[in-house]
Amino acid sequence: MQLIGIDCATDPRNMGFALGQYRGNTVELECVLTGTSHPQNLQQVARWLERESDTLLCLDAPLGWPGPLAESLPGHQAGQGIPASANDLFRREADREVKRRLNKQPLDVGADRIARTAWAALDFLTQLRKLSGLALPLAWSAHPPPPGASVIEVYPAATLVAHGLRASGYKQAGDYAWRREIIHGLGKLLGLPGERQAMETDADALDATICMLAGVDFLQGHCPPPTDMALTRQEGWIWVREPRTPAC
Repeated sequence: MQLIGIDCATDPRNMGFALGQYRGNTVELECVLTGTSHPQNLQQVARWLERESDTLLCLDAPLGWPGPLAESLPGHQAGQGIPASANDLFRREADREVKRRLNKQPLDVGADRIARTAWAALDFLTQLRKLSGLALPLAWSAHPPPPGASVIEVYPAATLVAHGLRASGYKQAGDYAWRREIIHGLGKLLGLPGERQAMETDADALDATICMLAGVDFLQGHCPPPTDMALTRQEGWIWVREPRTPAC
């Protein structure tokens, strides 16, 4: 199976893309790219999908909105209150679960600019389906591995926390040392090439690689599944592993 990690963004130039081959319970990283234009980004991923291989796309963006928010807004009139708490309206069950297990709070898709990234990610998926002719459904279980090409939502910061790696302070252009520290840790978990300049230079390319690590965790069954599938199919689910046990 091949894994495609996609670090999503509203600006196509701020996207990151990683391609790897899943063999022997790990991923051999094949290619890491930074985004260019929207059409070129779509064409690049579509070319990868043309390969005769099952594919798991791992997207770093919310792929759904909170159920209570959707239920509260259709009948709402300006000036009226909303009979639900802010946390219920703006956070998904997946977000609360990540906070409970890893003490890492995802951004509120119902009340933060991450909503624009979510919209951009869903639009990218819609256009990719048209270009590739593939259905690209969301995957809800790794056993058995999803056939064909499917999609999961991941959260690189939570994946780093779960693996005991640095999860903040590496996004700015000058944060080379912290990105190298993360890449060193990833090298113990993934098959990384000797040439790592793209990940050292660009945090988006690094995040795309971390997305692939989350995909490995999903395929190996390390990510707890949701308990309320009806709600999850509406809101989406963040696939992140349980924290690794520190080595003695």
